[in-house]
Amino acid sequence: MAVFTRQPRHTTEDAPDDTEPQAPEGRLTRRRTAHPTATRVLRRTATGLCAALVLIALLMPNTLQTMTAGTFLRIPVEAIIGAAVLLVLPRRPRLVAAVVAGLGLTALTALNLLDMGFNEYLGRDFNLVLDWGLLDDAQAYMEDTMGAAGAIVLAVGAVALVVLLGALMTLATVRMSGVLVRHRTVAVRSTLAAAVVWTLTYALGLQFAGLPVAADNAAALTEARAEKVQATLRDEAAFAREARTDIFADTPGEQLVPDLRGKDVIFTFIESYGRKAIEDPLISPGVRQTLDTGTEALTEAGFAAKSGWLTSATFGGSSWLGHSTFLSGLWVDSQQRYATVTSGDHLTLTKAFQKTGDWRTVGIMPGVQKGWPEANFYGLDTVYDAFELGYKGPKFSWSTMPDQYTLEAFQRLVHGKKRDKPLMAEVILTSSHQPWSPLPKMVDWEDLGDGSLFGPVEKAGTDPADIIADSTRSKEEYGKSIEYSVTSLTQWLQRYGTEDTVLVFLGDHQPIVRVSGYDSGRDVPVSIVAKDPKVLDKIAGWGWSDGLRPAQDAPVWKMSDFRDRFLTAYGSIPSGKKG
Repeated sequence: MAVFTRQPRHTTEDAPDDTEPQAPEGRLTRRRTAHPTATRVLRRTATGLCAALVLIALLMPNTLQTMTAGTFLRIPVEAIIGAAVLLVLPRRPRLVAAVVAGLGLTALTALNLLDMGFNEYLGRDFNLVLDWGLLDDAQAYMEDTMGAAGAIVLAVGAVALVVLLGALMTLATVRMSGVLVRHRTVAVRSTLAAAVVWTLTYALGLQFAGLPVAADNAAALTEARAEKVQATLRDEAAFAREARTDIFADTPGEQLVPDLRGKDVIFTFIESYGRKAIEDPLISPGVRQTLDTGTEALTEAGFAAKSGWLTSATFGGSSWLGHSTFLSGLWVDSQQRYATVTSGDHLTLTKAFQKTGDWRTVGIMPGVQKGWPEANFYGLDTVYDAFELGYKGPKFSWSTMPDQYTLEAFQRLVHGKKRDKPLMAEVILTSSHQPWSPLPKMVDWEDLGDGSLFGPVEKAGTDPADIIADSTRSKEEYGKSIEYSVTSLTQWLQRYGTEDTVLVFLGDHQPIVRVSGYDSGRDVPVSIVAKDPKVLDKIAGWGWSDGLRPAQDAPVWKMSDFRDRFLTAYGSIPSGKKG
């Protein structure tokens, strides 16, 4: 009689450490058995896609202009190190490590995509400490451009994309860890060979398509971000000390801008009015003609102008950084610096006029659509926001109203009224804000009314989606927007300017990369216009060009230098205060 002994059944916990647990027998297993070739092809394809996804994540750059085919034909050292770690870990720690690696690669990819977006619009990388709040601004901008439904779809799509990316990346790293241990011998040899090749190519400096074959892209980006976080945290304290240093802080009011007493001084920012508008061959012809025509018309009206260049603290957006830099005399190039300076009592150019007690100070802010506590920091007695200028017409994408209407409202509400004091005004013109579609058109000043006549103009305008997707059209429409803003301003000055009007106008930053390019710099034009020749005589030593168009070789200053130069030119006496 035969005696049979029962063999013990292996469980998942009993599986050898260097193999993956076997799936239970079932329908899927039977299908694999019935179609071995198809199953093998599918498994190899899945493995190849997983490997490609991991390699793309490790080699992906953080700027669009550096993303080429050669970028992904390199050897990432992080993959070699990761494979080595996974090969030596037991099963459960290996699974945990694979999941963590997948999530880490997801975060790396998401940050790289954010960097790409920020570089395309703001000309800089995403700041992990400061820039999360700007995502709300981006959402608001997309709502103004695409409508509420389109913005919601885009936001939901972005979140879904990150979640999907996280799931796929984690599945890819887990699968690759399983492949490594199932083929341990081959994996060990391949990892050692890759390490040797990486070391040799690194030592020899070998390159392919202009890039080093031995890559450490993920590690380098992670290190750079960590250093930027540390620098951001250190900068807060350093800038707070800098903001407390002000040579005009203790200057008595009677010793501030005495040479402008009795003048209406108007500081006007033109959105995205950058050097590119005057020098880019595709943009500049119309803008140059507009500036030259404006110069001639103002000359006939008795005005003269001088112009130069300022280097803005921002690029492509975040206009408030340019405004605060120009007016505070401090280099405000981050949201953290902006919060620091606006929460203090640093003397701004506009507040200097308020401090004298001899001017009424006003802000014309068509882009402000909610509470704006910065009015106190800027020293503005009264602020007219988007809801207080009386506009009843349509928005033009982000811009709440055409510049021509903004200036006419300024005339009606403030400048044209009888006053017991001269006026100091800060005026923001927004029609040249991206996406430059649809654009308003000049109308008869007498017909502006409440702005309702702009309804048909807005409806007949271009579709923002068409302009955003086309770099050439973006440049063309951007140029038209600058022509419109400059024309509105110069015509307003011709129409309403007096012997005592002093106009200072400038751009807040260059337009986005799609229009400016990657190496366009941050310079913006600045002009001072007046009828009284004594006003321009005070800045004769600045070396600025005559007229509204600065020469290519006109002086270039940091935007933060303007406040002190302006205050000094018009007779202000430094107090010598130290921080």
